[in-house]
Amino acid sequence: MTNDTLAGSAIVSAQWLSEHLQDNEIAIADCRFSLANPDLGYQQYQAGHIPGAYYLSLDRDLASPVQQHGGRHPLPNPDRFAAKLSSMGVTSPNTLVVALDDSRFAFASRLWWLLRYMGHDRVVILDGGWQGWQAGGYPVSQAIPAPKPGNFIPQLKPDMVVDIDTVKARKDLPEVVLVDSRDRDRYLGKLEPIDPIAGHIPGAVNYCWQDVTDSEAKAKPPSEQRQRWSDIEAAKEIIVYCGSGVTACVNLLSLEMAGIPNPKLYVGSWSDWCSYSLLVDS
Repeated sequence: MTNDTLAGSAIVSAQWLSEHLQDNEIAIADCRFSLANPDLGYQQYQAGHIPGAYYLSLDRDLASPVQQHGGRHPLPNPDRFAAKLSSMGVTSPNTLVVALDDSRFAFASRLWWLLRYMGHDRVVILDGGWQGWQAGGYPVSQAIPAPKPGNFIPQLKPDMVVDIDTVKARKDLPEVVLVDSRDRDRYLGKLEPIDPIAGHIPGAVNYCWQDVTDSEAKAKPPSEQRQRWSDIEAAKEIIVYCGSGVTACVNLLSLEMAGIPNPKLYVGSWSDWCSYSLLVDS
């Protein structure tokens, strides 16, 4: 596999991956996860996964422990994250990481974005996810792969993230668009199943993350991704958030596919924003 095999693509098909399972320059990351049952993803992985795939947990690998502020899924410690990736055989900058889940890219996109944030651009998402792999009749294994030697070296890109102070300072500027990635009812404050306060950050517009894929968890084509963002593509700065900085990454993937440069992630997202609203003066 040459370095330009997937030039410009953030997505690979199940057929493509099946033809490259033996490629030493590929590492497969199974990111299945359930917010309602944090152990479920690993249990599903143990029951069956793509041969050679390693498991990455949202809580344990793709995030760090929750603090008073910073949201429900703070970014992972770079050194710990690097050690985990290295044990999967990931070597900077050559290894192609293929991420998958069974949640319409929700957790695979978090890994996709994290790797790019840490300077590793050779990362793609499996179109159709685990469901598509199974439906295609491709091989499944229960064998847990042994650690492999790798050397992942984080090179953080701090300009890809913003914090609450930056959001407050910039969200109302005419050249800035703040995007809420949650479903419409959560954005409107009609329901809030996770965070203690319902609603959205004032001034935010709503682009639900699930609109990036179709009902079979396959990415809509780049032309549709571009059309989706047509109303705000001229903005000088786009800041994206969700509940905790996870599903917002699906919208960041969509923006990448649409060719819209340099969107930023508010990592703490709504869970960080409303954590300050909960403070009561003593």
